Amino acid sequence: MKKALNTPSCHKQKGVALIVVLLIVAIITVIAVEMSSRLQLNVARTLNLKANNQAYWYALGAEQFAKKSLITLNTLTPENTNLSQPWAETFEYPVEGGSIKAQLIDMQACFNLNAINSSDSANTANSTNSMNSSTATNSANPTTAKIGPSPSQKSFQLLLESYINDSLVVETIRDSLIDWIDKDSIPNNYGAEDADYESLVNPYLAANSPLGHASEIRLINGIDQLLAMGGFQDLRKAICVLPESKLAVNVNTITKENAVVLSALLGQNSNVGADIIGSRPPEGFQSDEEFLNLSEVQALSLSKQQKSWFKVTTQYFRLNVTAKFQGSQFTLSTIFKVDSGEITIISREFGGGF
Repeated sequence: MKKALNTPSCHKQKGVALIVVLLIVAIITVIAVEMSSRLQLNVARTLNLKANNQAYWYALGAEQFAKKSLITLNTLTPENTNLSQPWAETFEYPVEGGSIKAQLIDMQACFNLNAINSSDSANTANSTNSMNSSTATNSANPTTAKIGPSPSQKSFQLLLESYINDSLVVETIRDSLIDWIDKDSIPNNYGAEDADYESLVNPYLAANSPLGHASEIRLINGIDQLLAMGGFQDLRKAICVLPESKLAVNVNTITKENAVVLSALLGQNSNVGADIIGSRPPEGFQSDEEFLNLSEVQALSLSKQQKSWFKVTTQYFRLNVTAKFQGSQFTLSTIFKVDSGEITIISREFGGGF
């Protein structure tokens, strides 16, 4: 019997059993390593979420601080907003494990794209007369039913001419922006409506409503040519989108870098805007009339509508916040509206940019 236990088949069974045990140990080891890796990944993910969440709350804290600054501005100097005031300073604050950087920007120190179709009563009357006198011609060709550019449209054209020396591209962008915002489907001379956008490789329709964000201008006909010519990066610093069609700029907060905006609104493509900003008092003009009474402005014979564009106060501000905490970064952009002493948050944008 003892000899039977030491037969070759018995040794083979012991070898198979050993292999099975080794396989089980190997499988358990692999499972343990996988569980350990997943645990480490989950711990890292949790720490990242916690850090990002903390950065988010830091950003909201900066938003409340900015809101308090605007309340102070509106309380102390409601009749004047200028770059010498505390709100215009960049706020940087170190926190344990990170930092907060915030900056308030005047949203009325740029050209409001949604105001391109604004017009005064005189211009409207002239438009009506022009349309009545050409009814017969326009009925045969509806695409010519639109009239020449209004003062605000001419200003936008001058602004474009500051960045690109191609009249065809300039008029294409101007008319296409007009068509993008207006409610009809009749294209301007160089504009574009649904039919033009539907023929693209990736088709879409014209909004026929105000822009919701400045980045929306990338969809408008002609901008691709501006991008190819390299003028878009400079233009985007001079334009903005406000939730209203009123054109109003604060002459106290336009910087030298954006002097072309002031020149365009004054109906000039010269350096008149830069000259006015260069001679502007440190605390800005004290009233709209003080600006309009400047000899440089008086010499331009502005219309009543054009004069209404220039203000020394601001209703809309944008807050840009970058909060960092333990390797995580959170970016927040908030638009405030100041109205009758009330500070309202119009929108929040997380990350991204224009």
